[in-house]
Amino acid sequence: MIKTINLTKNFGPLAAVKAVNFSVEKGEVFGLLGPNGAGKTTTIRMLTTLTLPSSGTALIAGRDILTDPLSVKKSIGVIPQMLNLDIDLTLAENLEYHGRLHRMDRADRPGRIEELLRFVGLWEKRDLPVEHLSGGMRRRLLIARGLMHRPAVVFMDEPTVGLDPQARRLIWGLIDDLKRSGITILLTTHYIEEADELCDRVAIMRQGKIMTIGAPEDLKAVSGRYVLECLGRHDVPRQFLHSRDEALDAGKAMGCDVVVRDVTLEDVFIELTGERIDA
Repeated sequence: MIKTINLTKNFGPLAAVKAVNFSVEKGEVFGLLGPNGAGKTTTIRMLTTLTLPSSGTALIAGRDILTDPLSVKKSIGVIPQMLNLDIDLTLAENLEYHGRLHRMDRADRPGRIEELLRFVGLWEKRDLPVEHLSGGMRRRLLIARGLMHRPAVVFMDEPTVGLDPQARRLIWGLIDDLKRSGITILLTTHYIEEADELCDRVAIMRQGKIMTIGAPEDLKAVSGRYVLECLGRHDVPRQFLHSRDEALDAGKAMGCDVVVRDVTLEDVFIELTGERIDA
C-alpha cells in the first residue's frame, strides 16, 4: 500500500530526508520512530503530497505521488500533529465539511458522521463547538475526520503528542481497532512504548536516514533480550545478554549494584546511533 523509492528532501544545503526506502503492506501498522528532527514529519508530508520530493518518489495504493497526486489524496486520510480543527464549528459540522470537501454523497454523510463519532466516543457531544473540547477529545475528533471519506491508507503524525497517559491509551485503542478493520496505517512517534505497543514493524530514523527496519521484538532480539546495567556507574558499559540467568551471572562479576531489565526499542536506538530517542 506504501512504497518509497529513494525518497529524498533537501532544504537548501540541509538534507532532511536521505534516499529513504521502505514498503508497507495492506492492513499493517508501520511506525517511523526517531527523535525530533529525524525527518519523520517531512517524510509524511511528501507521502501525502504536501511537499514535493527533491528526488525519488513513492507509490500510495499503486498511485505515484508525483504523477497522480489527486488519486493519492483520494485514497489517504491524514491525522496531523497540529490540532487544525475549525473550533467555531461543532463536531458534526467539522466532519460534514470534510465530507463535502471529498465530494461524498449527501445521503452518505449523516450516517458516516454518526458511525465515526460513536467510534471515537464523541457522539453525545456532536452538537458541541470544538472549542469546548479537551486536547484528548480533539485528537479523537481528528481521527474521525481523517476517516470520514473511507481512506485505504491513514497517516498519523505524532497522534498522541502532548496527551496525558489516559488519553494516550484511548487513542491507542482506536488505532488498534482500525488495525483490526484492515486499514493500513503509517504513524510517526518518538514515544518508545507507543511504537512497541502499536506497530507491526518500525523503521528507526536518524538525521533523515533509515537505520533499520523490523518488527519490534525482532529488533530487540538482535543484541539480546536483557540489559545488564551497573547502578550509579555511567563509566561501565551496558551488557546485552540473551537470557536472564546469563545476565544475573554476569552481574555477579561486575563489582557493583546491578539491574537486569528487558531490552527496549530505545536501547536498540542507542546502540545504533549513540543517542537517546528523546534527544
